[in-house]
Amino acid sequence: MNLDELYQEVILDHYKRPRGAGLRDPYEGESHQVNPTCGDEITLRVHVDGDKVADISYENVGCSISKASASVMYELINGVSVEEALAKTAEFTALMNSKGQGKADEESLEDAIAFEGVSKYPMRVKCALLGWMAFKDALVRAEAATPAGGND
Repeated sequence: MNLDELYQEVILDHYKRPRGAGLRDPYEGESHQVNPTCGDEITLRVHVDGDKVADISYENVGCSISKASASVMYELINGVSVEEALAKTAEFTALMNSKGQGKADEESLEDAIAFEGVSKYPMRVKCALLGWMAFKDALVRAEAATPAGGND
């Protein structure tokens, strides 16, 4: 099995068995995003506890790339610090915007490296980034909803 086939298997696995799917409470921030070019949609909730992403939950409809990317995102950033989650989001976004020229750091991005080839196809990049953009938006909304001084 070559690397491209392995990456396809990772994407199919996450598509068929999405991690973190289903909207859950509690949450501080929620975002609904739509990719108008293909009709993919996601509603994502984020629960922040102090400086930690305590939970991410989502419901999405769309293509295998969009659904698998949200599942991979959940595995990568659920339970980590907000700072680390934002760093991984920025790293994945940079990879997706590399037009096929970027090389993913497997240690940092884990299964998200499977999307490296997607960056060659601009129409698919939007699919892969949909959940990640929803996460960033939900996080901003969560921070706006949290009283000054945090969750004390």
